Amino acid sequence: MKNPGLQISLSHRFFSYIFSATKRSIRACQEVYSGWFKKPTHSPHNRPAFLSVPSLSYIMHTPNGLNIFALSRISENVPASKEMEASVRAVEEIVGYNFKNKRLLEEALTHSSYTESISYQRLEFIGDAALGCALSNYVFLAYSSLDPGQLSLLRAANISTEKLARVAIRHGLYQYVRHNAAALDEKVREFAIAIEDEDEAVTYGGSVKAPKILADIVESVAAAVYVDCNFDLQELWVIFRGLLEPIVTLEDLQQQPQPVTMLFELCQKDGKQVDIKHWRKGLKNIASVYVDGKFIASSCTEQKETAKLYAAKEALRKLLESKSNDVETTESCKEFDGKYEIDGAKQKLHELCGKRKWPKPNYRIEREVGPAHDRRFICSVQIETVDGTLFMMGDMKSRVKDADNSAASLMLRALLESKYV
Repeated sequence: MKNPGLQISLSHRFFSYIFSATKRSIRACQEVYSGWFKKPTHSPHNRPAFLSVPSLSYIMHTPNGLNIFALSRISENVPASKEMEASVRAVEEIVGYNFKNKRLLEEALTHSSYTESISYQRLEFIGDAALGCALSNYVFLAYSSLDPGQLSLLRAANISTEKLARVAIRHGLYQYVRHNAAALDEKVREFAIAIEDEDEAVTYGGSVKAPKILADIVESVAAAVYVDCNFDLQELWVIFRGLLEPIVTLEDLQQQPQPVTMLFELCQKDGKQVDIKHWRKGLKNIASVYVDGKFIASSCTEQKETAKLYAAKEALRKLLESKSNDVETTESCKEFDGKYEIDGAKQKLHELCGKRKWPKPNYRIEREVGPAHDRRFICSVQIETVDGTLFMMGDMKSRVKDADNSAASLMLRALLESKYV
């Protein structure tokens, strides 16, 4: 065979699966033989059921004949460096696992800013996949009646950046990481303080964004365990599950949803950018969710974080119902002062004209009323199209900027309703 690709021979069974190393991943291969994995024997609240191939040994060869797993065994019984010896020993106690190759854990505790040694970036890559696969196996067996959408939410809730960052804080992992980025310390400290000040019921959607480095550490340590135990996914789960406790259950999601975290994870998987915008109207806080610049959902409550959570929950519902996300930008209309306004309408109209290759919109003050200390304005907008000139006047506002936006909002609505765009 001229190009055998990456071949995995399973000595436990007479089976061989050959695939191209450039097109398939180890994780994808693991999914191929998921049908051999054992059935669950425990409920999700007791000892975890887990997918595993008992006594499975791997022989993996690259196209040039290198035995990947043999390479990992060559480095067994390697001590940590003197500099990291204490940190490695402390983290081993936290994880409850004694590393054969302690340099793996040392690498997992090295940030990229520390240039004198290999950073955890490669381990983070495989740790993300390994934890994702482990959680997929767990929720698949623990919840046999759930549909893929609900299973995805459960998995996302347990391996999100927010969740893993809190795991790192809970077990004090950050203090053992070597780095040369002082700014990281302040971010982590701010996040840790915010967690301490939270009510016990708060698990997701905290007031301070979780620093990514904290989640990276957990993924890297998980990867170090995974590689050190010769890529045994079951052993990884048995060792690492305790660190992830409490595992988010279906009941948790039903009683205390975590929509913001799951929204970001769901969209990240699809390669989409999420933006949650906030503004106030009187005593009300308004939050709107945009995905790739397109309006998806909005909510209005007295509490900013509550508005954010409700908006994210509604966005999740819509995205799960239809992955197409074919939502026009002008669907971001929402009621405001009794009229329909579009947040950032002036910029959106400008972008629309650019896409249609129309000249830039022309705004003008049509009317000013009231004394100098209480002046109000009515503005108009005019755009030139291939079919002629379109003109629209907005509502009266206390600022010219708002009056311009009102005119742009009404213009966008008119274009949409007339099916002009």
